[in-house]
Amino acid sequence: MLQELSIVDFAIIDRAVMQFGPGMNVITGETGAGKSILLDALAAVLGSRVSTDLVRTGAKSTRVEAVFFVGDTPLNELVQALDDAGIDLDDEKVLIFAREIQSTGRSIARINGRTTTAGQLAAIGEMLVDIHGQSDHLAILRSTEQRSLLDRYARVEGDRREVARLARRLRDVRSKLESLASDSRERERRLDLLRFQAEEIETAELVAGEDVALTQERDVLLNADRLRDDAARAAMALSGDDALDVDGNAASRLRTVEKAIADLAGIDPTSSALHERATELVVLCEELGRELRDYLDRIEADPARLAEVEDRLSLIQGLKRKYGATIAEIVAFGDSARAEIEEATSGAQSLEALEADASSTEEFLVVAAATLSRKRTMCATALAREIERSIAELKMGRASVEIAVRRRADPAGIGWDVAGEPATVHFDESGVDDIEFLIAPNAGEALKPLARIASGGETARIMLALKSILSEIDSTPTLVFDEIDVGVGGRSGQVVGQKLAGLSHNHQVIVVTHLPQIAAFADTHFRISKQERRERTVSNIDGLDDDERVAELAAMLDGVPLSDGAIANAEAMILRARGGQATGMVRSG
Repeated sequence: MLQELSIVDFAIIDRAVMQFGPGMNVITGETGAGKSILLDALAAVLGSRVSTDLVRTGAKSTRVEAVFFVGDTPLNELVQALDDAGIDLDDEKVLIFAREIQSTGRSIARINGRTTTAGQLAAIGEMLVDIHGQSDHLAILRSTEQRSLLDRYARVEGDRREVARLARRLRDVRSKLESLASDSRERERRLDLLRFQAEEIETAELVAGEDVALTQERDVLLNADRLRDDAARAAMALSGDDALDVDGNAASRLRTVEKAIADLAGIDPTSSALHERATELVVLCEELGRELRDYLDRIEADPARLAEVEDRLSLIQGLKRKYGATIAEIVAFGDSARAEIEEATSGAQSLEALEADASSTEEFLVVAAATLSRKRTMCATALAREIERSIAELKMGRASVEIAVRRRADPAGIGWDVAGEPATVHFDESGVDDIEFLIAPNAGEALKPLARIASGGETARIMLALKSILSEIDSTPTLVFDEIDVGVGGRSGQVVGQKLAGLSHNHQVIVVTHLPQIAAFADTHFRISKQERRERTVSNIDGLDDDERVAELAAMLDGVPLSDGAIANAEAMILRARGGQATGMVRSG
């Protein structure tokens, strides 16, 4: 049950807090005062897409919070959804939904303080609230919605899930079959190419990092003479023949330096550190000279090896152009090619295996779809009779209703061995049935599709009739109706109010209405008014006590100033809605 709705800076609503009660909650007010905006705010906090235009002008963001009490025995589906979202339901069984929409377009959603997504808000929120907007009654004109309503009445959710699973599987298997059968030549060409590619990569016997190592080796082989010259000059400068260099080599000079500092340290002990460093330089110089001579011994021109390296690098470069920028990518391409070859040639993907799979899946689907169709047909008649009875209660006359359950031919469908019906029928994830609501609004008229004959008011009331019928099996705790009285006059308003009040026995009902005949049935009544404050239009939301309810209904009946007759009529409406019980209200002149 929705306990509280808190709104800040939403459209023309500055700040508002509404405390809802059980039973029937009614919202009334002048056109444009902001009644439907309230429901837009509720839809926003339940995860609906929201435009930044709804952020109040001048505000940085709008914030909406909704507090729900989910009862002592919350729905299993709700508990599972909360668990999947990582949200704990505390001992108080309270859920707090929060949504902040910033003027920049950024949106933040939370449930019980835990950040979540708008999608999770919507998934969990639809288990708590069913919002029936001003145009939602038009949904009943669609065949898909008519099928959904019948299925809810027939309670065939499990059957539909099984049919949907088998239908998806059959579509998938048939798609693979079609691909294999129609593209066999292309498939063989593809396999030949894959085999060539995989073999070419395997034959190369690539080693990770070898391209880098080969490139370095090639650079050395290409520049062997220059490298030897440079190394020889360096070695000569360090420790070459003194006779060839009048200035002496670096090693001999460092030894002279080291001896001089040794003599110095013999006289002045404080210079011993300088002697150690000089000795270290002599050692390092001699080591470097030995390493340069070793390097010279290793460097030699090898045209044969250079040709081998060039060939190997050319092979790797050719593979890179075809299969990937690195050796790792080339190897991965080869593995992928092998896997595709294995999949295409394995028994599970063979034409025979797929044909057998398609045949068995179709058999199971036919059985499941026939079971679902049979249950729909059995319940269609019962639902039609209940709709007729509910329509009569809503003062819509002696309408006749029929819910047609039909199959249509489809050569690409599934086999259907039923006398008088097509040999193959269309199927999808909802089964094989086309559902159509037919109605004759008046006695003696022919049945015609609801979409062709119903007016806006009739469809709204038929949807209300269905809601009342389905309320016994509908587990959604809160039902919201935004101007369900579209096209309904005062004469029928009372019966619509009675129907809504009947729904409130098993659900919390929230109704936005213009009709006092409906508002009279309220257990909790809110009035929305519009006024200017500091040169800005704002909506005020007030909860009404008994006397204020009388005044509001009287104003809805006869306008203001209130007349004694309108007040008397308003009191009579409320008294009648309460089954004749005394109201205890005081007339106000």
